[in-house]
Amino acid sequence: MKKTAFLLFGAAVISAAAGGLTAIGVNKYLSQQQEGVVSAVAASWSDEQPQAGNHFAAYQAEQYPDLTYAAENAVKAVVNIEAVKEVQMGGRSYGYDSFYEFFGIPYGGRGGYGQPQTREQRSGGSGVIISQDGYIVTNNHVIEDATKLKVKLNDGRTYEAKLIGTDPTTDVALIKVEGEDLPTLPFGDSDALRLGEWVLAIGSPFDLQSTITAGIVSAKARHLGVITEDFPIESFIQTDAVVNPGNSGGALVNTRGELVGINTVIKSSTGTYMGYSFAVPETIVRKVVMDLKEYGVAQRAMLGVSYRAIDEEFVEQMGEELGIKKAGGLYVNEVVEGSAAAEAGLRKGDIITALDGVKTDDASVLVEKIAQRRPGDKVTISYERNGSNKKVDVVLKNRVGKSEPITRETTDVAASLGGKFSDVSKQAREKLEIRGGVQVTSIKRDGLLGRSGVKEGFVITFINDRPVLSVADLQRMDEKISTIDGVYPNGQAVRYVIVE
Repeated sequence: MKKTAFLLFGAAVISAAAGGLTAIGVNKYLSQQQEGVVSAVAASWSDEQPQAGNHFAAYQAEQYPDLTYAAENAVKAVVNIEAVKEVQMGGRSYGYDSFYEFFGIPYGGRGGYGQPQTREQRSGGSGVIISQDGYIVTNNHVIEDATKLKVKLNDGRTYEAKLIGTDPTTDVALIKVEGEDLPTLPFGDSDALRLGEWVLAIGSPFDLQSTITAGIVSAKARHLGVITEDFPIESFIQTDAVVNPGNSGGALVNTRGELVGINTVIKSSTGTYMGYSFAVPETIVRKVVMDLKEYGVAQRAMLGVSYRAIDEEFVEQMGEELGIKKAGGLYVNEVVEGSAAAEAGLRKGDIITALDGVKTDDASVLVEKIAQRRPGDKVTISYERNGSNKKVDVVLKNRVGKSEPITRETTDVAASLGGKFSDVSKQAREKLEIRGGVQVTSIKRDGLLGRSGVKEGFVITFINDRPVLSVADLQRMDEKISTIDGVYPNGQAVRYVIVE
């Protein structure tokens, strides 16, 4: 039996090797891929019994919408993205040693011996120009950990791009190029998409730039479980438009030539298209883009509840015990203390039926609607309690219980530390073999870190023997600091004991 997998479909990775260029597969998710010639069989139907022999596959033109306007205009704004990454090839590394630092010798010792060797690895995908000043939206997995980004337009122009920001929880990223007379694709309204509506998928499958395919909207608010970050946001648009490796970050376009989604995932047992593809909806993309342009990071609002969709299975298993007689809505399993939901008075056992008038029978609908908001925004929750219908206004917070915006690097998150900090990248976590941490990006000489001898680049993993996995964890701490544990980029673990 063939296994079916969900694949984030960036272009095949190309690695420089002796003797030429070798295709390595579909991003990092596939190890091999079958190649060959695909034959297509067209068919039409009629009320008459089909006869043996050769037939033309014909249809009446009025059966299908005219997609030429949308295709010819939208394709101009869809770009090919080449991402260059530095990949380590092994080598030895030495621990941090103050002896070397005292004499001005870099980490790794004499002559830099022990520094890991690296090589360049190229991968690719697609992107969409959304403004004339050069902003391009794509998938996070297309450009993740890239040191260089090259963008090629439909008309052949090429540009170096810079990273503006990423949001791994939605797999959305924003990059920028400097150019003139850039074509753009306007945002549409993914909420207005209807099942069965025609859409176009535009991208660079297998590095075939400006490829256009068509299909219909097969489903909305799909949750697939493919995003592995904490608090993932998944509410995909499902279509049957043909997409393949290299389409990641490309445009899903409606018949008016408007951007309604960013193509991201395929469901396949072979690594190539087998019938269904999935796109991040425009409503989420647009909000994340606005956040990244303004703050450098996504502003993630949270309601502060855990819940389960009330379907027929839930009613059958738990209905009698909980007094639930019919399917529909979301059963609140838990309300987080101090959260927006707790402050609004929601309780365990409540059934959330709508948010701002939109029914929430599917958990992905609630996820998508909350993802469109920022901390501090107000939403109206409709819910049932003990058979009575109620409504309450809720002021959303972020995951640390605040409604103020955050930035890429939170300045002085703990005033006594005296520095700037950022979350550790996925690449650094894997290299250092840590679950998470906070990297010191700058230090004030008169701050606690400066006085204790901590150097820039140090990754804090524990404070007072409590794990610190993110800047959010650091923000929650308010006690006096006595010990700081962590690791330097070269792998040397250090504990600082604070004596003041």
